[in-house]
Amino acid sequence: MTTTRLNSPAFGRDVTLGSAFREFARHPSPWFIGVMFLGALAARITIGSWSWADALVPLVMLALFPVLEWVIHVFVLHWRPRRLAGLTVDPLLARKHRAHHSDPRDIPLDFIPAPVFLWLTPLLLTITVFVAPRIEWGLTFLVTITALGLGYEWTHFLIHTDYKPRTVLYQATWRHHRNHHYRNEHYWFTVTTSGTADRLLGTEPDPDTVEKSPTAKHLHGLDNSSR
Repeated sequence: MTTTRLNSPAFGRDVTLGSAFREFARHPSPWFIGVMFLGALAARITIGSWSWADALVPLVMLALFPVLEWVIHVFVLHWRPRRLAGLTVDPLLARKHRAHHSDPRDIPLDFIPAPVFLWLTPLLLTITVFVAPRIEWGLTFLVTITALGLGYEWTHFLIHTDYKPRTVLYQATWRHHRNHHYRNEHYWFTVTTSGTADRLLGTEPDPDTVEKSPTAKHLHGLDNSSR
């Protein structure tokens, strides 16, 4: 199966942030998340009634986001197919992520699969409306989580392009995720940061002490050619 990396502005000798962004904007996931972000932001501004929670909620979520990334990466994306009650349990996210490891330069596999939004959107709206103590706080949650989601999608996509790191912070994040793909898939699970949740949870070793994994491109030793 051909991939969309061929002749893409995200690959080549002179990739800029502008050319990478043009490729980024061609994919559905940023649009799904962006529409939710703008809708939540407009609703939050319209309702008003600002309080201390509108500062505290984003700060707490920003602090916890690396841990959320780690948990999803380890337990959802790296899920090993299992037989339960005679059925094979192998969710779409896990299948797509195995394919992503198999070909990290296949652009569509960098993004959250579009069908995921069929259940993710109702889940986020349920939390916003019914779980949050007040609708104002729920909307602040939705604005924050979609902003973090956009940041995640952009960072993950950019790392897998040929754009060269220009800042110390991005260099560290770039190296961190590339170690996960090209050295050993059992470490370095955060994407938008380096040395945060991985250091806390024991998956941030010195790369020079870690042997290259023979299954980094074939998670669990499986054939990931089908998507």
